Amino acid sequence: MVMSTDKSSQSAQMTPWLSVELAANIEADTALQALLAPVHRWLNILSVRNHSPHTLTAYFAGVNQLALYLRGKRLTWTRCDKRQLAQHISQRLDEDKLALASVQQELSAIRHFYGWLIEEELARINPTTGYQLKRSPRPLPSIADVDLLTQLLDQAIPDTPEQARLWLRDKAMFELLYSSGLRVGELVALDMADMDLSDLRVRVTGKGNKTRIVPLGVKAAEAIARYVPHRNLWVEQMDSALFISEKLGTRLSTRAVQQRLKVAATRAGIAQNMYPHLLRHCFASHMLSGSGDLRAVQEMLGHSDISTTQIYTHVDFAKLTQVYDRAHPRATHAQNDSNST
Repeated sequence: MVMSTDKSSQSAQMTPWLSVELAANIEADTALQALLAPVHRWLNILSVRNHSPHTLTAYFAGVNQLALYLRGKRLTWTRCDKRQLAQHISQRLDEDKLALASVQQELSAIRHFYGWLIEEELARINPTTGYQLKRSPRPLPSIADVDLLTQLLDQAIPDTPEQARLWLRDKAMFELLYSSGLRVGELVALDMADMDLSDLRVRVTGKGNKTRIVPLGVKAAEAIARYVPHRNLWVEQMDSALFISEKLGTRLSTRAVQQRLKVAATRAGIAQNMYPHLLRHCFASHMLSGSGDLRAVQEMLGHSDISTTQIYTHVDFAKLTQVYDRAHPRATHAQNDSNST
């Protein structure tokens, strides 16, 4: 039993998308092992190509669910057709009660896996080809107006020296999130060498390890310049990170950024829920509203698909509709007035 546990632990280390418990369950199931052998080969290749551990774990989870279904039916990957896939997806939605978005992610993983099987000549047909789930309406991102962001970013510096030092760092982070539309993961991954305060630009490593150069606002550059001397005093072990924990002297975590933003919002008297991605939403909406240049905003956000960026056009249209309804004599408010008489 001890040997089995050790073997499962080694297996989980070699395949980081597996937990020790899951590795043990797979080892006890020879039929499942056979089905998952090509899956591990595929994920190892993606790992070498610098796909993130989070992506690999999500891909494995989706494909593993189909493997469990096929094992129960005594089928192989090559004997899974559209009918079998539809039954599996229905089971995930109706019996397992998974959200549509989660099933969409699983279907995407299965589609990618079958694409690789065909490339490797291990399968001839991709059962996901032409198979689509009905998409649920995508919710519009919440946006804070410029006045609220001004209230957050221009708040008075705290009275105590300790809190004042932390605010210099926090203000630099929040100015950068809003100035350049970064994801919080991109923010904490920044190194000192990524910043060019003289040319006002920042080098960002985004999803898929893709690098982009993003403009840096003057206010963000000024805030970073004020913070850096404190950062240099806090840093331990020659850490290259731009944003440092004062207590630990090492790279700040995404969780810490989330907590510090809530603290700053409360201190500024802001009731709206503030979170790092909201500042990215605000950047996108305000940039698009001011410029109308969808392609430029797509590039700055690091979106691979412009349809992801287009959601912000709906946000702007909602604002335009409100203006129209208030101002136009034949708009909604006029109809409502006539109905009430």
